[in-house]
Amino acid sequence: MPAAIPCEDGGLASTAEAAKTGQSLRRRLLSGLLLLLFYLAITMLAPRPASINPAGWRLLGIFVAAIGALILQPIPGGAAVLIAVIFASILGGLTIHEALGGYGDPTVWLVMAAFFISHSLIKTGMARRIALVFIRTVGQTPLGVCYALSFTDLVLAAVIPSNGARSGGVVLPILRSIAELYGSFPGPTAALMGSFLMTGVYQGICITAAMFMTGQASNPLVAQMATEMFHYPVTWSLWFIAALVPGLCSMLLVPWVVYRMNPPEIRRTPEATAFAAEELRLMGPMDRGQIIVALIFLSVCALWITSPWHHLDITVTALLGSAALLLTGVLHWHDVTSNYAAWDIFIWYGGLLQLGKSLNNAGVTREFARAVGSALGSANWVTLLAVALLVYFYAHYGFASITAHILAMFPPFAAVLLARGAPAGLVIFSFACFANLAAGLTHYGTTPAPMFFAHDYVSFQKWWKVGFMVSLVNLAIWSSVGFAWWKLIRIW
Repeated sequence: MPAAIPCEDGGLASTAEAAKTGQSLRRRLLSGLLLLLFYLAITMLAPRPASINPAGWRLLGIFVAAIGALILQPIPGGAAVLIAVIFASILGGLTIHEALGGYGDPTVWLVMAAFFISHSLIKTGMARRIALVFIRTVGQTPLGVCYALSFTDLVLAAVIPSNGARSGGVVLPILRSIAELYGSFPGPTAALMGSFLMTGVYQGICITAAMFMTGQASNPLVAQMATEMFHYPVTWSLWFIAALVPGLCSMLLVPWVVYRMNPPEIRRTPEATAFAAEELRLMGPMDRGQIIVALIFLSVCALWITSPWHHLDITVTALLGSAALLLTGVLHWHDVTSNYAAWDIFIWYGGLLQLGKSLNNAGVTREFARAVGSALGSANWVTLLAVALLVYFYAHYGFASITAHILAMFPPFAAVLLARGAPAGLVIFSFACFANLAAGLTHYGTTPAPMFFAHDYVSFQKWWKVGFMVSLVNLAIWSSVGFAWWKLIRIW
C-alpha cells in the first residue's frame, strides 16, 4: 500500500496538470479566434476610406489584433508583437526591412540602457539604501513611512523605466517588512498598517510613473509618437519640468487622502526608523560598487536635465552610463544578456513602435481624426478636450496595461484634438500623464498592481474605492495646477 501512495498522488497531480494545460489551450484557441475575428472585421466588414490603400487597412487590422493580444494575453506580449511584425511584412505592405525598423530606433535603446542602469542600482543594494535613508528620516508615523517609500520610488523613477522592477523589487519588500514589524499580516491584522501602506504606496507609484519620461516603460513611446506623428519634440528634461509641479502636489496630497479613507490602526511607528537605521548599519558604509553606481546615476540624470544646453542625445547619455558600468565591472555582460525583462520589452516595444509609425504613414490616424471631427460637429477644442480626457482616463478600467491603453487611444485622440486646434503641448502631456495616473483605478492597471494586491492586505472593494477617489483628486490637481503650470512654462 505505501508504494501505491506516490503513484496515486502522481496520478492526481498529472490529472490536475493535464486539466490546467487543457484549460490554457482552450483559452489560447478562444483568444486566438477572437483576435482573428478582430482582424477580419476590420479588413472585410469595416468600410475602407478611399485615402487608405488596402495594405494600410490590413495593417490596421494587424495592429488592432496585436493590441487585443496584449489585453487578452493568449501568449506573452513580446511573442504576440513579434508575430504581428512578421504579418505586417506579409500582409501590411511593409518590407521586412521596414517592419523590423523599430528595433534600431534610439528610443528603444534608451529603455534598454535605463534597464541596465536600474539593474545595477538593485544589484549593488543602492536602491535599497535610498529607501532605508528615506524611512529613517521621515518614518516616525505610518503616513511618514508611506511618504518615504513613495519618494524612494520617485527618485528611482528618474532612471528605472520599469515600475515593476523598482516598486516590486525594492519598495514592496521593505513595505511588507515594516508592516510585519508591527504585527500587521494579511487577514484580521491587515488594518493595523499593511492595508494603508499597500494602497497608499501603490497610488504613489502611479504618480511617479507619470512624472518622468523614464517613469514607466511606455512613456518614451509616447515621446516618440509625439515627435514622429505630431511633430512635437518631447525630451526627458521637458517632461521632468512639466510634471514636476502637479506631480509633487499629487505626491503630497494623495497619501493623506488614502490615510483618511483607509486609516491604519497604529498611528506611531518609531520602530520603523529604528528598523531602517539597523538595516543601514548592517549594510555598512557605501562600497565601491554603490559609489560608482551613485556617481553614474547622478551623472546620467544631470546630463538628461541639461540636454537642451549641450544637445547630447539622451539615448547616448544612457548608453554611456551603461558602458561605464560595464567598464568598471559593476555590471557584467551576463547581467546584460540575462536581463529577461529588458529584452522582452525590446521585442514588443520596438515592434509596436514601428507598427504605430507605419499606421501614421499610411494615413490611418489622419483619417480617424477627420471622421471623428466631422461626427462631433461644432464642439470647440476645450469641450472636446474635457470629454476626451474623461473618456480616456476611465477607459483604463478595460486595460491591464498602460502600454496597450496608450497605443490604442493616444494617437487617435491626440489627432482629433490637434485637428480641432487644441494646443499640441497641452494635448500631448495630458494624455501622456493621465494614462499613468489612470493605472491607480484597479488592481490590474499596471505591472506592480497585482504584485501589491496579491499580498492580500486589501479587499477588492476597498482597492477600487480608494482608486476611484484618488482618480478624482489626481484629475483635479493635474487639470488645474498642471494646466496652469504648463501655461506658465509655455507648453501651451
